[in-house]
Amino acid sequence: INETKEVGGNIIVPSFALERSQEVLYYINQLHHENAIPRLTVYLDSPMASKITKVFKEHKELFDDEMTEYIKNHESPFEFEGLNMAGTSDESKAINNVKGTIMVIAGSGMCTGGRIKHHLVNNIENPDNTIMFVGYQAIGTLGRRIVDGEPEVRILGNKYKVKAKVVRIHGFSAHADKEELLHWLSGLKTAPRKIFAVHGEAESAQHFAEFIKDKTNWPVEVPAYLDEVILD
Repeated sequence: INETKEVGGNIIVPSFALERSQEVLYYINQLHHENAIPRLTVYLDSPMASKITKVFKEHKELFDDEMTEYIKNHESPFEFEGLNMAGTSDESKAINNVKGTIMVIAGSGMCTGGRIKHHLVNNIENPDNTIMFVGYQAIGTLGRRIVDGEPEVRILGNKYKVKAKVVRIHGFSAHADKEELLHWLSGLKTAPRKIFAVHGEAESAQHFAEFIKDKTNWPVEVPAYLDEVILD
């Protein structure tokens, strides 16, 4: 963020509307309070994310201890100076005319649709800008092609050169890791006849299957596309 601010570029954040966008706002606000980054104009350009953020704000009784303590010492992370909720399409389009460094958080998280595509079109060919990924990018998605370093990508029917800086912020994953999944499996009172590992890419699914076999000695299978299994 600081490097992009120094050169006057924009920060484009593809993000999921539910929980991920709210987490990003939380940490941006936290960085503001720590004076780790300069004050930014931030646009949450997603009607769904804006509505979900409103739900978060109205149900403080569901916050964990960390969030509750945070609110006692600061303003709500969803109402900081410089934060704008872009609801209508006209408000979204108007973002393109804003001068100076801004951060735009928009869906979809893997760049497969939504308003993020329009922001990529307007920012991806400028080397001063940064595209900041805060979530997993599945194979075959536009986000994955950008993360994998393709020099040119197709967006909304046209090709654009990827000149903007591309960064990934790890640690936002909402999925359980292999140790957490193993802990969940350990709660089974009776060993399963078979476990099917179907989540994730083939290589990671295979690694997970071998991990479970090694830890439990239970039969684990990684089915291939269109495999059929008869459960009797």
